[in-house]
Amino acid sequence: MTAGGGTPHVKLAVDIGGTFTDVVLEIGAAQTSTKVLTETRAPERGVMAGIRAVLSEAGMAASRVDMLVHGTTLATNALIERKGARTALLATQGHRDTLDLAYEDRFAEYDVYIDKPEPLVPRNLRFTAAERITARGDVLLPLHEEGVRQLVPQLRAAGIESLAIGFLHAYANGEHERRAAEILAAEMPGLWITLSSEVCPEIREYDRFSTAAANAYVQPLMAGYLERLATALAADGFDAGLYLMLSGGGLATLDTAKRFPVRLVESGPAGGAILAASVARECAIDRLLSFDMGGTTAKICLIDDAAPQTSPSFEVARVYHYMKGSGLPLRVPVIELVEIGAGGGSIASIDSLGRIAVGPQSAGSDPGPSCYGRGGTAATVTDADLVLGKIDAQGFAGGSIRLDGAAARAAVVRAVGAALEPGGAQDGQDLAQKAALGVAEIVDENMASAARIHSIERGKTLGDRAMVAFGGAAPLHAARIAEKLGIDRVIVPTNAGVGSAVGFLRAPVAYEVVRSRYMRLSGFDAETANATLAEMSGEARDVVEKGAMGRPLVETRLAAMRYIGQGHEIAVPVPDGQLAAGDREALRDGFEAQYARQYGRAVTGVDVEIMGWSLTVSTAAGEAPAPAQAAAEGAAPPPAGRRQVYDAVSKRFETYREYPRAALRPGMRLEGPAVITEDQTTTIVTPPFDVAVNELGYIVMERRRPAPGGRR
Repeated sequence: MTAGGGTPHVKLAVDIGGTFTDVVLEIGAAQTSTKVLTETRAPERGVMAGIRAVLSEAGMAASRVDMLVHGTTLATNALIERKGARTALLATQGHRDTLDLAYEDRFAEYDVYIDKPEPLVPRNLRFTAAERITARGDVLLPLHEEGVRQLVPQLRAAGIESLAIGFLHAYANGEHERRAAEILAAEMPGLWITLSSEVCPEIREYDRFSTAAANAYVQPLMAGYLERLATALAADGFDAGLYLMLSGGGLATLDTAKRFPVRLVESGPAGGAILAASVARECAIDRLLSFDMGGTTAKICLIDDAAPQTSPSFEVARVYHYMKGSGLPLRVPVIELVEIGAGGGSIASIDSLGRIAVGPQSAGSDPGPSCYGRGGTAATVTDADLVLGKIDAQGFAGGSIRLDGAAARAAVVRAVGAALEPGGAQDGQDLAQKAALGVAEIVDENMASAARIHSIERGKTLGDRAMVAFGGAAPLHAARIAEKLGIDRVIVPTNAGVGSAVGFLRAPVAYEVVRSRYMRLSGFDAETANATLAEMSGEARDVVEKGAMGRPLVETRLAAMRYIGQGHEIAVPVPDGQLAAGDREALRDGFEAQYARQYGRAVTGVDVEIMGWSLTVSTAAGEAPAPAQAAAEGAAPPPAGRRQVYDAVSKRFETYREYPRAALRPGMRLEGPAVITEDQTTTIVTPPFDVAVNELGYIVMERRRPAPGGRR
């Protein structure tokens, strides 16, 4: 893509993770990238350090940058660690306990000791106002405005920083919420206020209140961070647009992100899923497993027909063995993936049953794994990988961090080895190596198991998929996980170590608006539907047009439909243009086709109801840079060296040939086992795989077909 006059566009992408902050500078088809340690107390400092580093390397002035795209886990971490603002909830009189009642069910029916997630707003900080609006949006009881004013002393006395307002049926009419906000804002000018009718204008009170509370809880933190970042960027001479990656895979403006920070909760992983979808298109792969492993977590996503699966809601901060129902529901558009505490910094230990456990706790960037030499003493996956020879102590992170192999060995023995074999290894093998292999195998099996469960829950299979691996730690573990899952093809794209940030550059500027507007198909009201969709289109276009940069916009419309009496809806495409009475049949046909595809057959003689509408306005997805390397047929060049890597199957060190990735050109092939090194990550090619470099410069590991009786 080029600017006017043929000058290439200059774009920056920044992804803040729990351990590293990744930065990618893209100038036309050329990319420059770096990883810096995340500064948890002031994340903007790490961001600016990374940006300055890539600009300096490219010889580029900040004023030349056209667009900066940013994703972050700060909102997620605040919710998980309960480090948000002191938040209150204002609800309709008689409904202050909605956050406790939740769905009125048990996610683990036979466990009498289950821990339900604690609401973000405790009961003593939930207040009520006299008002009532019907499900159709009619005012049944006017808002008692004086009662709202009388809450001001209580809010001040409680030290409330942020307030969520959630009134009954506000999705149908937000008038009372808006008026209550006006009264309180006039009395308390510094108070952050979130309206449920704006952040989640949908039915189901618990989901709406939970989403509004989460938005209020993280809003002061996120808005403060984004303002500090914007100030720092301006001080460095940036005048480019700053866009934030949304959980659903689109980009939004800074103002939108500050207003609805809950939409950023899964922004980093969303970038990775977009990268995986881009790889699927480039390589003409219909079915793909996206595997993203960083310093703190691993993310797994299924890609079908070059698109990740999406969902209108998800849960964050599950408290009971990652079980569905044990987290906080957030009703915001999201790319559907599974995220587990398995990263390079994940801490290894021995559990109460004497088994090796890895994660979900992480050493993060401060103090980090023991081998970082920053004061950390815990044994982590990175320490185990160093002991096993997968990581080069001198070349880690491009040589910017020198790793301490002795500290890694000591930590692994202390945390795992000594507990498993107190008297030392009984079979003559090195205890540190045995313990490190145990840690690596457990974390690999955890990730493989998460992929199996995720696919089974969605009625999908894995063995016929290719895998795309990215993130700082994924290429280290991808081949072994592919062995466990029966996957025969693993792709490691260029700049894989900063893959999510690269994905940000491929994302469209997009915004999704959802509304609950109920109607039955038998009484389809085209006028109401058109008015609702027009209102939604205007809201979405206001967000997207600011960052479209002249690109054409695409509008996608869906209706959430179900048979009367059912509890769940199916998303059905809505015909283009103005709807008319005759479109009810097109909607019914679309619903029944989707229903039959999902459940095997349609149901006859039952009316269908529309529960709500979804409308997304977006630009076209960004194009991937053209290959920058010249093709070279035949075998790879001679290895730059050899490395001893401990093999999980043979249980001994094997000799792996070592190649710098920069020396591998499209068309080259090499046999495994091998180690392929680059600044931000290392690819371990296990013995069952060979490697080909495709025309895009991507590493493609293909499983060798074994001889009869040979190792698979």
